Amino acid sequence: MMAENKVFTAGDNNPKSRSDCFVSLEIKNSGGLIIDLKSKVASLYGESINNLSKEVLTFFGIKHAYLTIIDTGALDFTVAARLEAVIKKVIKTDKEFLFDILEQNKYASKKDQFRFSRLYLPGNSPKMMLNAGVHKPNGIILDLEDSVAPSKKHEARFIVRNALRNVDFYGVERMVRINQLPAGIDDIRYVAPHYVNMILIPKCETAEQIKQVDSEVEKLRKEYGFAYPIYYMPIIESSLGIENAFKIAKASDNVAAMAIGLEDFTADLGVKRTKEGKESLYARMRMVNACKAAGIQPIDSVFSDVGDEEGLITTLKESKMLGFEGIGCIHPRQITIVHESFAPDNAEIEKAIKIVRAFKEAEEKGLGVISIGTKMIDPPIVKRAEKIVNLALELGLLSKKQLV
Repeated sequence: MMAENKVFTAGDNNPKSRSDCFVSLEIKNSGGLIIDLKSKVASLYGESINNLSKEVLTFFGIKHAYLTIIDTGALDFTVAARLEAVIKKVIKTDKEFLFDILEQNKYASKKDQFRFSRLYLPGNSPKMMLNAGVHKPNGIILDLEDSVAPSKKHEARFIVRNALRNVDFYGVERMVRINQLPAGIDDIRYVAPHYVNMILIPKCETAEQIKQVDSEVEKLRKEYGFAYPIYYMPIIESSLGIENAFKIAKASDNVAAMAIGLEDFTADLGVKRTKEGKESLYARMRMVNACKAAGIQPIDSVFSDVGDEEGLITTLKESKMLGFEGIGCIHPRQITIVHESFAPDNAEIEKAIKIVRAFKEAEEKGLGVISIGTKMIDPPIVKRAEKIVNLALELGLLSKKQLV
């Protein structure tokens, strides 16, 4: 049943917004499809927008309606997402209007790939997504949780789904932060079948929550038939989550990393978050230890003062010293600083090369003991050295010739 003579809306109605649109839909009893388009680029793209709108409305079986579109430069994937969002406020249907996925978006990530930086993008703001990959973060986070107003979460799902399929993120890892469980389970249907690489699970407190996500992903895998891996990054934001960190980390083979969210964590403790971070030192160390014991990456909380570059550098030095392997970014200007801070320095690289060479020489000679000078080298040290060497190679800090 369609709700007739009632107006439903979706999108951004701010005339100063860019790369977005606002749509208003009223179902009628007769009169066909009437589209009132207001756009500064109507002379160039008006016919295309009108044709797309009619295609979407017809796809969902709507024959009579009055549709108003206020366009501020929205691309097709955004227009279609806004229309589908408003239509699904009117009718109940499982149908999805999808453009063909970009071929360059059909890539998977690896469980152990480097995740120094991840850039947060509000899930209901398509304009911020269009050039996000140009800044070269290790990952982008299309956020359905805190950055989206409760009244806009329905709409954000369609924007994020279409962005995963139709925005070129230049090969960076595509992450989506779902809403807090159990509500977040419904978000997974909108992202799992559309080449998402990693799902971030906020305010995670128990291993059971990871298993719930695992179960939903596997159900959708069977339904849609996709084979690419989807990894998880639980975000620990409470004292209970910290106490259960190791169990959470081991709850699924798909958990590749775990992050800490210090704003909510300090609120849970009832204390103020400070730049020095003494109030969260125990939690950060415990979470890092849980991650290392489980063989996954520990990721630090975001640094929220975009203008404090020195403060960010200081925080990154401490973060790396504690064993973290990445941090969240809320602005592109933080990315380069983050990458430089987490990259191995010359002394680390030189030491790692010596260890890797000694290991190869010992293997070639059939020796079970590895040593450099008088110092014995254990397998965990070799593994860390190999990781540093691989990282230096990937970052261009080392050439393969230097390893010979």
